[in-house]
Amino acid sequence: MTTSIDLNAYLERIAYPGERAPTLATLAAIHVRHTEAIAFENLNPLMGWPVPLDLESLQKKMVRDGRGGYCYEHNLLLKHALEALGFHVTGLLARVLWSAPEGAITARSHMLLRVDLDQPYIVDAGFGGVTLTGPLRLVPGIEQATPHEPFRLVKVDDEFIEEVRIREAWVPLYRFGLQKAFLPDYEVINWYTSTRPETLFVTELLAARPVSDRRYALRNNQFTVHYLNGRTERRILANADEMREILRGPFGLTLPDAPELDAALKRLTAAA
Repeated sequence: MTTSIDLNAYLERIAYPGERAPTLATLAAIHVRHTEAIAFENLNPLMGWPVPLDLESLQKKMVRDGRGGYCYEHNLLLKHALEALGFHVTGLLARVLWSAPEGAITARSHMLLRVDLDQPYIVDAGFGGVTLTGPLRLVPGIEQATPHEPFRLVKVDDEFIEEVRIREAWVPLYRFGLQKAFLPDYEVINWYTSTRPETLFVTELLAARPVSDRRYALRNNQFTVHYLNGRTERRILANADEMREILRGPFGLTLPDAPELDAALKRLTAAA
């Protein structure tokens, strides 16, 4: 089984030709290029396929086969690449607050990364429609620019809440601490997330991808384009063929030729 990443193949996949020194400039450039090149998507759970997290499976799916993935896949692949470049990277876990009722206590089900340079940074390539596209300094209480929306961290006891500014409102995304997480921690929650019949990733289609001036988002058959100037366009996809066209086009995915995918897309458009 592969134990080291094919760094050249990964950097080619994200179209990064730049310096490889473990600097903030390198980190920022790889972060944004990863999110723009590799879409967030949950086709495997939707089709009833497993979501393996070993390095060889991540590289085959997301680097060689032109697919995307969700948080564990994105951030584990990114972690391997950054470590190969000489960065010191720690995996963390977060409780998702996005779309949760106020005061709800959610499970630690989201993966993010801490990268230590001259100071610590938060890096996250796998939070779907509002994922970070640039590293955040681990400093609470200040607005921080990214290639897309402004973000900030809010200190709560010994943890942090990551928030994004959407128009004029600060919206919480997730709450995280700094305790180091390991692959078995992610494997347990990944199995739950990708197999439990009631979970969002099993029952609905989700895809997201940022580009320089906008974010693409797909939820079932509802395709949305959010521009950084505040304009939003929405389109309802009428059938499975239109969904395939969007997944291949704006999301840049190479789709598997599988009857499970055909059945899932038809089911979602019929339900809508």
